[in-house]
Amino acid sequence: MRITDVKVAEVPLASGISNAVIDFSTMTVSVVAVVSDVVADGRPLVGYGFSSNGRYAQTGILTSRILPRLEAANDADLLDPESGIIDPVRAHRAVLANEKPGGHGDRAIAVGVLDMALWDLAAKAAGLPLHRLLHQRFGIAGRPAEEVWVYAAGGYYYPDKDLRVLREEIKGYLDLGYRDVKIKIGGAPLPDDVKRVEAVLDVLPAGCRLAVDANGRFDLPAALEYARALPPYRLLWYEEPCDPLDYRGHAAVAEHYPGALATGENLFSAADARNLLRYGGLRPDRDVLQFDPSLSYGVPEYAAVLRTMDEHGWSPARCCPHGGLQYSLAVAAAFGLGGCESYPAVFEPFGGFADDTPIVDGRIRLPETPGVGHERKAALRDLLHRLVPTT
Repeated sequence: MRITDVKVAEVPLASGISNAVIDFSTMTVSVVAVVSDVVADGRPLVGYGFSSNGRYAQTGILTSRILPRLEAANDADLLDPESGIIDPVRAHRAVLANEKPGGHGDRAIAVGVLDMALWDLAAKAAGLPLHRLLHQRFGIAGRPAEEVWVYAAGGYYYPDKDLRVLREEIKGYLDLGYRDVKIKIGGAPLPDDVKRVEAVLDVLPAGCRLAVDANGRFDLPAALEYARALPPYRLLWYEEPCDPLDYRGHAAVAEHYPGALATGENLFSAADARNLLRYGGLRPDRDVLQFDPSLSYGVPEYAAVLRTMDEHGWSPARCCPHGGLQYSLAVAAAFGLGGCESYPAVFEPFGGFADDTPIVDGRIRLPETPGVGHERKAALRDLLHRLVPTT
């Protein structure tokens, strides 16, 4: 098996929504297609990858550093010696050659985009859905999960969006089969955010839960002010109260907030995860880690993150990846994570899962199609084929 071409495109996300820190009106997404010499149904077998939401496209890093290393690698060095199929773990090593430690920012995202495409290609070549290939490749005990808990992330700040519209949005998620939801805080004064929380709780049936996300907006005094105001609402979690790298700030919030905290989506390496677990004051019995494999060098680095967590007494079940991607869903099923984020109404067509895998009582079954499953979402499939033609 050989890689014959790699195509790169950049797509505007162009969404009018905002959280407490950024709006998405100028956000872009990287798309990569890795073309092979394997032919299936008269077409080259292609693996597709794209960046998770919230970070800009990585075109320059991909085209100037990452992809030239992939092209320069010996074909044999990229293949699994037993199957002869592309091995994304070996490719991961090749594309990170000559990179210094530290500085885990945009290059982590660029490698993650390529990693998704390579796993998609490898799983298609092996005739396996990605969650089964990952489970096999990393020698994970037991069987991969057949279904995964997911929650609906939304509740963004829109121009002229009032509480009535917010309630209707949440009702729409419930109608889709979700049981748990998340909304943004920190983009309005505390009293207004409290009204938003109460408005959502008013429409949630018994047994459904609400999480809130400040997107790292607060300094410590503001984070603590919210930590004092939120406990009566018994939230699913309070997410990113401080800057992602402010470990001491998170530790201070954990001392004062009795409920669950969540963070990690903006940490991009096992080294960052180690520092968070050492110094962030997080509690392995309740808090949630949201590392996103598509933002953090891909699956090989994510496996290293999980090893780091194990060394610090954390279970994979405390992980719930950010991003709401089919790729993250496969990682969650393969490694026994606690769940996966979902974006049922935003970041289309990149967010969300296969069209024919409905949410049932807050859970979703994994598709059995070989690969990541991009082609099971019609709007995404059409976009990928249009942006990155392979014939």
